Amino acid sequence: MGYLAMAATVLVWAAFALSARVSEASALAFADIALIRAVVPTLVFLPFLPARLPMIRRAGLGNCAVIAIGAGLPFFWLAVRGGAVTSAAHVSALIAGTVPGSVALLIWLRDGTRPTPLGAGALGLILVGVALIVGPIAGATALGGAVTLLLASLCWGAFTLAVKRSGLDPLGCALVIALPSTLGMGVLMATGLARSNWGSFTLEEAMPFILVQGLCVSVLALLTYAFAIAQLGSGRCAVLGSVTPALAALMAVPVLGEPLDLPTGLAICVICAGVCLSARAGRAGG
Repeated sequence: MGYLAMAATVLVWAAFALSARVSEASALAFADIALIRAVVPTLVFLPFLPARLPMIRRAGLGNCAVIAIGAGLPFFWLAVRGGAVTSAAHVSALIAGTVPGSVALLIWLRDGTRPTPLGAGALGLILVGVALIVGPIAGATALGGAVTLLLASLCWGAFTLAVKRSGLDPLGCALVIALPSTLGMGVLMATGLARSNWGSFTLEEAMPFILVQGLCVSVLALLTYAFAIAQLGSGRCAVLGSVTPALAALMAVPVLGEPLDLPTGLAICVICAGVCLSARAGRAGG
C-alpha cells in the first residue's frame, strides 16, 4: 500500500508540472486557477480546523508564514510563470528535482551546516543536471522562466524545512497553506489587483484544474505522500519521488506535444541520480 500511495503521489506531481505548463494558455486567468487550487482543499479540510488550532498556534507565526508562502500562492505563481515560457520537463526537473539542493543551501545559510562528502556529490550531480537544462536555453524570456522555476524550488525547500520545525500533521499543514491562499486570492480578485475571467469560461474548461490542482495536488497527494512516508520512510520516498521529472517529461510528449530532446533527457537522468544519492546521503547521516 505504501508503494501504491507513492506511485499515486508521483503521478500527481507529474500532472502538476503539465497543469502549470498549460495554465497561461487556458481560458482561465491565473487568479481563477489559484483560487480553485486554494478553495477546494479549504472546503475539504475546514471541518478539521477546530481540532488543529492548538497545533497551529504551537507551530508559531513564522513557521506558518513560511509554509503558506513556500507551498501556497507565491510558490504557485512562480511555478506557473516559469512554466508558461519553458516546458513541463523544465517545471518538474527544476522544481522537484532541485529541492534537495535548495534545502541544503537554506540549511547552510541558516546555521552554516555543510553537506557531507556524499551529500556534496549528490548536489554536484543535481547542479550538472541543471546546467545541462539551462545551458541550451535560447532567449532571455525562457532563461528567466528557468530562473523563476529555481526560485519556486527555493520556496518549496523553505516549506520543507518549516514543516519539519512546525510539528504540523498533514491536515494542519494543508489548512495553513489553503486558508491564507484563499483569503489572499479573494482579496486580490475583489480589489481588482488580480485579473479574473470568472464567468467567461465553462465548467468543462475549469474541470481539469479542479481535478488536478484542486483535488489531486492539494488534497490527494498530500494524503498519499504522508501515508507513503509512514509506510516506507522519507529516504525511500525521496528515491521514488526522483522519477517525477522523467515521468512528467514522458507524459508531456503525448499530452502536450512537447518533444523530449537528448540534452533534456540526459539532464533529467542526472538530476534523478543526484536526488537518489541525496536520499542515500540523508540516510547515512542519520
